[in-house]
Amino acid sequence: MRLPVDDEIYNVDAVWLGPPHKTLPFRARYVAYAVGALVFVLLQIIERRLGIGLGFFSLAYSVLATVGLTRLILSVVDADRPVSSVVAAFAHEVGAPRERSKPTVGHVHPARVRAVPTRLSRAQRKAARATAAATPVPTPPEGS
Repeated sequence: MRLPVDDEIYNVDAVWLGPPHKTLPFRARYVAYAVGALVFVLLQIIERRLGIGLGFFSLAYSVLATVGLTRLILSVVDADRPVSSVVAAFAHEVGAPRERSKPTVGHVHPARVRAVPTRLSRAQRKAARATAAATPVPTPPEGS
């Protein structure tokens, strides 16, 4: 459960009120203008890269998409969570290492796989016998 803040300053939005009786028909925080301008420019770049010409309807749809995306982005932004931390968190989530869901496939070349183990040299066999003779044989505990 999230409790409301006690500080009254957080309940006040930083909005442009304008001159008396000549305010804008909508209330928008200062950060909304910057985010909206950035979203609009990015949408225009994407539209031009896709080959969509600059016309009335493409511009109108861009403005509507800008308003929707700006509202979506700013729905998670408040005084305790500024835009910079939201963007940083998004970048960290996108760039985080993920567990591979696909198994890694390896190739086995039959010519490189030995079917018969290699034979030990005389010196290696002698050393193996010496270590086997030097290790004591465990005796079972009495009373069993």
